[in-house]
Amino acid sequence: MKFEYRYFGNSQVNDSATATNMQFAPDTLRTPTYFAATLQPTLALAYREGISAMHDVVVSDLRTQPKDRTAYFAWLAENEASLLADFMAQEKELREKITPVRAELTRVQNQKAELIKPFYKAQRAYFDYLYKENRSMWIVLDPVITVHPDKVFFECFSRDESTYASLSCRHSVFKHLGEFSCGTTNIDYSSELYDEFQKIRAYKETRFEIQADGFKVQTGHDEQYHEAKIDLPDSWMRGFLQVSTAMSLPAHKLDLHPMDVHSICHILRRKTERVGPRSIRFILEPGQPITMLFEPWGIKLVCQRSIFTGKEAAEVRIWGRRRLLTLERLIAVANKFTVMLMGTGLPSFWIAHLPDMDYTLGLSGWTANDWSRAGQFDLLAPRLDVDDTTAQAVAHALSSQWSASTASLAQQLQLDSKLVASALTGLMQAGRVVYDAVDQVARWRDLVREPINVASLRFASERESLAAQLVHKNLLRDLQSARVAGGGIEWKASVSASITNTKKLSKTMIRLDNDDRLVEGNCSCDYYVRNRMFRGPCEHMLAIRQVANNN
Repeated sequence: MKFEYRYFGNSQVNDSATATNMQFAPDTLRTPTYFAATLQPTLALAYREGISAMHDVVVSDLRTQPKDRTAYFAWLAENEASLLADFMAQEKELREKITPVRAELTRVQNQKAELIKPFYKAQRAYFDYLYKENRSMWIVLDPVITVHPDKVFFECFSRDESTYASLSCRHSVFKHLGEFSCGTTNIDYSSELYDEFQKIRAYKETRFEIQADGFKVQTGHDEQYHEAKIDLPDSWMRGFLQVSTAMSLPAHKLDLHPMDVHSICHILRRKTERVGPRSIRFILEPGQPITMLFEPWGIKLVCQRSIFTGKEAAEVRIWGRRRLLTLERLIAVANKFTVMLMGTGLPSFWIAHLPDMDYTLGLSGWTANDWSRAGQFDLLAPRLDVDDTTAQAVAHALSSQWSASTASLAQQLQLDSKLVASALTGLMQAGRVVYDAVDQVARWRDLVREPINVASLRFASERESLAAQLVHKNLLRDLQSARVAGGGIEWKASVSASITNTKKLSKTMIRLDNDDRLVEGNCSCDYYVRNRMFRGPCEHMLAIRQVANNN
C-alpha cells in the first residue's frame, strides 16, 4: 500500500532556559487538524517519559538476527581443497607430503587473518554507526496523532510488527488551551526530536503545538513544504488494524503496583535465557496476591501489593517478555499498571496510568508472532453481516460525537447491540475506528487519508478465505447447537477437510459467549492439532461460525 504525505516544514523543539516549545508539522493533505496548549508544569516530566517510551517502540526490532557467518564461509572456501585432499589421501607417502604443506598453509592463513581482522572490525563498527546515527531509516511510518474533544493521543507501531504503543492525554494535562480542530493526522517525526524531548523540565514552560499554518492556502511551490512517499507493506497496515479488535475482546484484567513492574524488569535485566521456555506464567487466584513464574529459571515473583480481584482462578503464559523493558521509564511516574491478558500465547496489553495520561503497550503473543499474520483477532470478534445503510449510520453517529460505547450507539440508533458491534468491527478493519481500552469506548480515527481498499483486506487470513469457500459449497454436516451452563451456545458439526477433499471430515466444536465472541473451540484437523488456538481458529471453526451467524 502506497501513501503520500506533505508536511509544512519540519517538527522541531525550541529549547531555552525558561521554556520549551514543541511544534509538530502535520500532514497538510489530510483534513485540517491542529492543537495548541501549554503543559501543566507538574505533568511535564510524565509527558516526557511517555513520549520517550513511545520512541523506544517505534525504533524497536527484536526479531532474531542471523549470525554473521561471512568469515566462516570464507575460511571454508579457502580450506575446502585441503580438507578434500586429507579425506582422499590414503597412502602414507602422500600424508607425509601433505603435512609440511598444510603447516605452511596454516601459517599463511593466520597471517592473512591478522591482516584482514581490522577490516572486519571496521565494517561491523560502520554498520553499528549507521543504525545508531540514522534511526529514522528504521521508522516505517510517522506516528499518528488524533485530537478529540476530551483527549489528544499518539499511536505508533514497531518495525517488527509485534508491538503497539499509544499515549493518550486528557485535556486537563494542558493549561491555556488554545484553538483546536478535531481529527487525525500524521506528524513529521525524526530521531533528532527524541534528544530534544529529554530537555523537558518541570521548572520550564512546555508548549505543545500541532501547527495550523500548513493548512493555509498556498500558491506555487513553497519551499517550506516537503513530501514523503512510503510504500507500506500490507502486513504492517493489517497489524495496526488488528490491535483495536484485540483490545475489545474478553481478557483477564489485573492491576499491578509500579514496583511490581520494576521487579519484572529487574529480573529480565539480571537474567539471560539460554534455553526455553522463555515465558512468564501468571498464576491468578481470587483474593490472593498475583504470582508470576519466570521460566526457565523457575523464579517466582509474588506481588504482595497487587491482589487479583477476578472471580475465577486462571493460569496464563505470555512470551516475548523482553519487550516489557520499554516500560522502565514509566515506573517512576505511573500511579499503577493495568494488565489485560487475552490468554496463553495470545496478546497482552499493559496500560500505565500516569497523571491524566495513559500509556498503552500492546504485545503480540510472541516477538516473532506479529499481529498481522498470526494474531487474527478480528476473527474472534462478533461477525454478523452488516448492510451498507447500517454501517453508514453507525459511522455517521460515531464520527459526529467522536467517541461512544457500543451500548450508547445501539440505543441512539435503535439497533441491536450485536449488529452495532459488528459494524464497529468492520470500521476497525477499515482503519476508521480505534478502541479505547481505558475508557472502554470506540473512537473515530481515520488511520490514513486515502480510503483503505477493504475488498483487498476482506479476509484477514487464508483461514477465513477457506472458511468462506466451505460455507459456499455447503460442506458442513450434522450441524447442532446447544445452550451451555454459564451462558453462550456450543456448536458442533462435521466439516469437510477442504473443498477438494470432501470425503474426509473434521469433527469441530466452537463455543460462543453471550456477546457472540468465540471463547473456546477444538477440531480434529491438522491445523488445530499443531497450533491449537494460538494462531487463531482453523477454517472449520470459522465455517461453523459463519453459519451460526446466519441462524
